[in-house]
Amino acid sequence: MKLAPSILSADFARLADDVDRVKAEADLLHVDVMDGHFVPNLTIGPPVVASLRKHTDLHLDCHLMIDNPGVLLDDFAEAGADGCTVHVELGDPRPLFDKMRALGLRVGLVCNPETPFDAVAPYMDEIDLLLVMSVHPGWGGQAFIPAALDKVRAARDLIDARGLQVEVEIDGGINVETAPAAAAAGADILVAGSAIFHDDDPLAAARRIRAAAAGSSPA
Repeated sequence: MKLAPSILSADFARLADDVDRVKAEADLLHVDVMDGHFVPNLTIGPPVVASLRKHTDLHLDCHLMIDNPGVLLDDFAEAGADGCTVHVELGDPRPLFDKMRALGLRVGLVCNPETPFDAVAPYMDEIDLLLVMSVHPGWGGQAFIPAALDKVRAARDLIDARGLQVEVEIDGGINVETAPAAAAAGADILVAGSAIFHDDDPLAAARRIRAAAAGSSPA
């Protein structure tokens, strides 16, 4: 099980410090990019990724909640992103996959809570990562949507049946209460934001989430 702290809930004024505080329990960093159009919120872009890259060697997992991700893929790759995920709701993602591959980016596909698994199933053998949203994208701190687990199970079943090398990531409302169910459903990567960075001890919070997912107690 991998843990991806989401910097959406970090303190942007001390971002490098917040990342440094959790790096011992972070397998990758989740970077939420929002354009104020595809989702109502507005967050960060390639310049912040470039700044982060100077301060960490963690895998930068960039979730692009934007109307036209194709115009920014070059910028994210140049900034130091390791992978990008794009939304199936935008239409046929294959041209974006081709561009990401050409740029050396890990290829990810995202589906929103209301989007059925059938929408992403045709692309499963063309991606490295499937991100299942367990909240409506746009804002941190939302409550977990249990129905998202059905998509995680469907993805896990398809991946295992075909022997695909695809990781399943789940994002939204992940904490010590929901992490066990997400892990049991077949998620490989848990994204957690407010449950980590809004805790008085973010590192301990991350450790508790990892332990809960594994069905154990933190060391």
